[in-house]
Amino acid sequence: MRNKILIGLALFAGALLTWNLYTVFMVLPDQVLNVGAYKIIYFHVPAAFTAFTGFITALVASAMYLMKGDLKYDAFAAGVTEVALVFATANLVSGSIWARFAWGIWWTWDARLTSMLVCWLMYVGYVMLRGAISEPTTRARLCAVLSIIGCINVAFVYKSIEWYRTQHPSPVMGFREGGGMSPGLEGPIYWNWLALVAIGTIIAMVRMRQEEVAREIDSLRRMAHAH
Repeated sequence: MRNKILIGLALFAGALLTWNLYTVFMVLPDQVLNVGAYKIIYFHVPAAFTAFTGFITALVASAMYLMKGDLKYDAFAAGVTEVALVFATANLVSGSIWARFAWGIWWTWDARLTSMLVCWLMYVGYVMLRGAISEPTTRARLCAVLSIIGCINVAFVYKSIEWYRTQHPSPVMGFREGGGMSPGLEGPIYWNWLALVAIGTIIAMVRMRQEEVAREIDSLRRMAHAH
């Protein structure tokens, strides 16, 4: 059943991403507001949305672990967090490239960019913490707490786009106050988000299976040592 779901998601993600790429590069105008590299936004924003979707999902799984003590929730949170971190990295890198074309700078230490960097560092710390602690329950408990704290910063990053009108003067997306794009330009962002979520789900499912196998091996190893 798992393999069928993976294959179905892969076909769906591949078809949708192919259609999105055609739309972005062949249908949309090459230049908007005198910025020729604006199309990177169709990967920059969906990458952020996908990362935040993963971090919030991991928050729920972490809270479930703290309530129930079942390590399957910890494995789920770990897999989703690692995948979300990849998309957060893509968001930071693509944002830096966008800034270079749009404003002539690679980075500036304003609140909006710095808060995203801090968010990224917190989840890098989550991954490092998992590698530093071998005892499963202690690792799961500490990582669950860190996941919950990390999501507080996720909320700050999300709202900082509205709170701080600094280098990026106004929100891009139409659902935010003061945001919005020309007709026909905003839709592909949401479709790319859906495609990236599907791809992230595939990677997360594979990663969670690896975590389950590692947990089973660790359990067998402990039983062998006990005897």
